[in-house]
Amino acid sequence: MKVTIPENKKIAPFLVFFTIHAMQTGIGILGFTRIIARHAGYDSWMSIILVGIIIHILMWMIYKMTAIADGDIIAVHTYIFGKKLSKMICSIFILYFCLLIVTVLRGFIEIVHVWMFPDLSIFWFSLTFFILAIYIVNGGIRTITGIAFFSVVLPFYIVITFLLTLPYASFTNLLPMFDHSLTEVLHSTRSMSLTVIGFETLLFFYPFIKSPEKSRKWAFFSNIYTTLLNLYVAIFIFAYFSENQLQKYTWPLLTIWKVIKMPFVERFEYIGIANWCLIILPNICLALWCASRLIKQIFSIRQKTSVPALAIVCLVTISLIVTGETQNMLSDLTGKIGFYINFFYLPFLFFATLLARKVKKRETPS
Repeated sequence: MKVTIPENKKIAPFLVFFTIHAMQTGIGILGFTRIIARHAGYDSWMSIILVGIIIHILMWMIYKMTAIADGDIIAVHTYIFGKKLSKMICSIFILYFCLLIVTVLRGFIEIVHVWMFPDLSIFWFSLTFFILAIYIVNGGIRTITGIAFFSVVLPFYIVITFLLTLPYASFTNLLPMFDHSLTEVLHSTRSMSLTVIGFETLLFFYPFIKSPEKSRKWAFFSNIYTTLLNLYVAIFIFAYFSENQLQKYTWPLLTIWKVIKMPFVERFEYIGIANWCLIILPNICLALWCASRLIKQIFSIRQKTSVPALAIVCLVTISLIVTGETQNMLSDLTGKIGFYINFFYLPFLFFATLLARKVKKRETPS
C-alpha cells in the first residue's frame, strides 16, 4: 500500500537529523545517569556506546524495510501480514504514542513541581501545552520539523555550560575502568530505553521525506550526535558525583547546574528547566502527529479531528496522575514497552519483511 505525498508537504533530507535527535532528547537525559549507574557503576559509559551501535543497526533495518515496502509502517505491515491484520497491529502504536506523550509531559511537570512551582496546576499547564501542540501539529510535518530544528539549535548553549563545572570535577571517579561484567553492562543498556526511544518515528514520517535514501546519512549522523551527547553528559555527571552520591538525586543533570553561578543569574537550573519546555515540545508534537496519522490511515478519520481528541485523552490521563510515585511507575512502564518494541519487535519486523520478499519473489511467475 503505497502512500503518495505531495512534494510541498515533504521535508528536506538533512532535516531528518533534527527530527530524530529532537525526538530522542527529552526528559530521559535529565536522570538516565543515575539509572544506568545502578547496574554497571561508572562503567555504564560503555552501555551508552553499545546502545548507540544497536540503534544504528535498527535504523538501517528501518530504512531497509521502508524501501522494500515502499512506504511507512502501515505499508510494511501490509507487505507482511495483509491489509486487515496490519491495521489491527498498527493500532497498538496509537496507544504507545499516547503513553509516550503522557510520560514526557507529566514527567516535565513533576520536575517543575519539585524544582520551581510546587503548586503548579497539572491540568491548566497541560491544557496550555496541548493547545500549542495542536496548533503546531495542524501545521503538518513541516511545521513540526521546524520546531524540532529550533529545539536542537536554540538550547545548544546548555551543552557548553557543563564546562563551567570542570573545577569541581574529578575524572578519577571513572576509575577503575572495565570493572563490571558484560551482563551488568547489558542491564545498564536496557535501562537506557526511555532515554533513546523516539527514532522509531522514522517508520511513520518516512514517506514525507524528499529522496529518502539521501536522508539515511543524516539519520545516522543524528544517532551519532545523540550518543555523543549522552556520553558527554554522563562523563561530566560521573566526574561530579561519587556513585553513592549519584543515587541520591533523581535528576543529576539539574543538580549539577546548581554550582553554575553567573553575574546575571544565580539559579541557572531555572533557565535550564525553562529551556526544557522547548526541548520536549517536538516530543509531544511528533508523537501526537504519528498517533493521529495512524488513526487517519486505519479508521479514515481526519487528523484535524483526531488530534484534539487524542490531546483530550492525554490531558485527562495526565490530570489523574497526581503523585511522583505514579509518575515513576509510568516512566518505567513506558521504558519497558519502548524497549520491547524497538529492540525486539523491530528486528522481528525486519526479518519478516525479508522473508515476505523472498516468498513473493517465488510466487511471481517468471
